[in-house]
Amino acid sequence: MGKLVSSWSSVQNLPEDYSFRWTIPVIDLGEGSHDRAGIIQQIINASQDFGLFPGLCKILAEITVINHGVSGVLMDETMSVVKEFFNMADERRADVFTDDHTKSCRFRTSSTNYATEETHYWRDFLRHPCHHLEDFIHLWPQHPTTYRDVVGKYSVEVRNLLLRIMELMSEGLGLEPGFFEGELSDDLLILTNHYPPCPDPSLSLGLPKHSDPNLITLLLQEHVYGLQVYKDGQWLGVEPLPNAFVVNIGYQLQVVSNDKFKGAEHQAVTNSREARTSIGAFMGPCNNCIIEPAKALITEDNPPHYKAFNTKSFLKITWQRLLVTQKLHCWLSMF
Repeated sequence: MGKLVSSWSSVQNLPEDYSFRWTIPVIDLGEGSHDRAGIIQQIINASQDFGLFPGLCKILAEITVINHGVSGVLMDETMSVVKEFFNMADERRADVFTDDHTKSCRFRTSSTNYATEETHYWRDFLRHPCHHLEDFIHLWPQHPTTYRDVVGKYSVEVRNLLLRIMELMSEGLGLEPGFFEGELSDDLLILTNHYPPCPDPSLSLGLPKHSDPNLITLLLQEHVYGLQVYKDGQWLGVEPLPNAFVVNIGYQLQVVSNDKFKGAEHQAVTNSREARTSIGAFMGPCNNCIIEPAKALITEDNPPHYKAFNTKSFLKITWQRLLVTQKLHCWLSMF
């Protein structure tokens, strides 16, 4: 009778064998110096292990990368200064708090639709562009005083890492070297999210179910659980790993790959015990770039699944529709 949950359910911590938290495939980029083909094959095999997309050409929508070349010290410093920003008094953050959606640097709460949304999300967020750094860094928060220096260095490092990952994916797709360089990867946005302890996590979300509309996202988490991925009709919790990044495929990459890559659906849940902070680096094309399926992937048997579209128009419609439905996949086919 001792094995009955009711006989020991007063414990403070959930045993590991009762947890549905989930470790997504881990790719060791440190092996790439001597086994590049093996790294690419691991990315491909990960999708088969998940059963998400059958066949060798279907690539996983979400992975974790380790030994990625970004300094662990810099990662810790960046997380520390971002958490310091969220913990400061309001008056020290007033210079970047705004309801103006046209502002490049914005500190807000819930979502960009706070004034009209029926239900708010349990988060505060700070977002600002990072590339080209010299054009934007003066718009960033002035406090903490180390913010611009630390996050500036971090943004350069994560952009370089994203370009490395995109080159591996390009090779996996059979595209020419450097396919994603230039205007296809000219934009980089840092979005930091802070989720305070929530009085009732069962009734609240930090972020709703969504897929990123950009090309690819690199997410730095701390030790606190909160990220969930939608797979096979259920939500699976992603266990944070130290000194690792989560890589999310965005919808623009889904289009360029002509559906060989799929946008990862995910959400952020809250907890009642401790705050959680995450730092996302969102890479995408410049505003005037045309997004379309890569011509090298188009054949008689594999026609284009999407029409060509302008990035600026796509993002404008994206945010308008998300404000209403929070669902991007329902209308992506219009392109």
